Amino acid sequence: MKGLYFQQSSTDEEITFVFQEKENLPVTEDNFVKLQVKACALSQINTKLLAEMKMKKDLFPVGREIAGIVLDGILPLDSEDPGLCEVVRVHEHYLVHKPEKVTWTEAAGSIRDGVRAYTALHYLSHLSPGKSVLIMDGASAFGTIAIQLAHHRGAKVISTACSLEDKQCLERFRPPIARVIDVSNGKVHVAESCLEETGGLGVDIVLDAGVRLYSKDDEPAVKLQLLPHKHDIITLLGVGGHWVTTEENLQLDPPDSHCLFLKGATLAFLNDEVWNLSNVQQGKYLCILKDVMEKLSTGVFRPQLDEPIPLYEAKVSMEAVQKNQGRKKQVVQF
Repeated sequence: MKGLYFQQSSTDEEITFVFQEKENLPVTEDNFVKLQVKACALSQINTKLLAEMKMKKDLFPVGREIAGIVLDGILPLDSEDPGLCEVVRVHEHYLVHKPEKVTWTEAAGSIRDGVRAYTALHYLSHLSPGKSVLIMDGASAFGTIAIQLAHHRGAKVISTACSLEDKQCLERFRPPIARVIDVSNGKVHVAESCLEETGGLGVDIVLDAGVRLYSKDDEPAVKLQLLPHKHDIITLLGVGGHWVTTEENLQLDPPDSHCLFLKGATLAFLNDEVWNLSNVQQGKYLCILKDVMEKLSTGVFRPQLDEPIPLYEAKVSMEAVQKNQGRKKQVVQF
């Protein structure tokens, strides 16, 4: 039985994906189940996090967002089985039932982004009806789920578009997005647009997709064009606002911190892996997984999925995903 793994070069820069024969699964222990995989979503692998957690090994399994018979879930970070395999062994504490209305590809393709959206908007920023939310890069697979969750909670949503196609996609959302800010040409000022939309009050919650940290001369051209500067985020944030960032190396100077202090604002880092790094919050984690499945079943979540791909194309597709190529979620169907 083959599974997909990745191995890293000695320089930690190049990643190679390889199919490898895996041994037969051991006898199932207490609280473990064998799962026949029907679909597995592909997501970028955070090699830096694995290194910091001392989890580097010669071959690391690929694919953790899986759906299958009998259950559905996200494999833990330290799982030795790749999700891109016909059968895996997983602890029951990482599984929830899949509703009949939800397809295998929908379940696998939505579970991770659903967990990220819940973590950002519910647990880190305490989203409630009437709040204003800026969701950067809303046409991405994650941004789409985050917008749908914010709308479901009764929030006013503002979003940015990185291309004309993304702008058209966001303008088709129902209920409609309050304002779509097209940043593709690099001429629109995000902070000014948000302050104008909120009557100068600023937004209550910001969920970024990365920020610029330095001056224009020190940033890559692509990052310059599409991402706001950290000062822009601080400027557009309202009093008592919440900034949820995906920028793991964010650096704030004393004037930045002082501005956040004057606004009584909070800063939180979005790392959805925290649910798998500690069992303390296991109950909350399972509630999130269950709620994501329910919202898929009721149509609240409508994920942007690419056409399902067969297992033999997983290696090529995973290479593209790791390079952050493509907008829709890639799902391998068995």
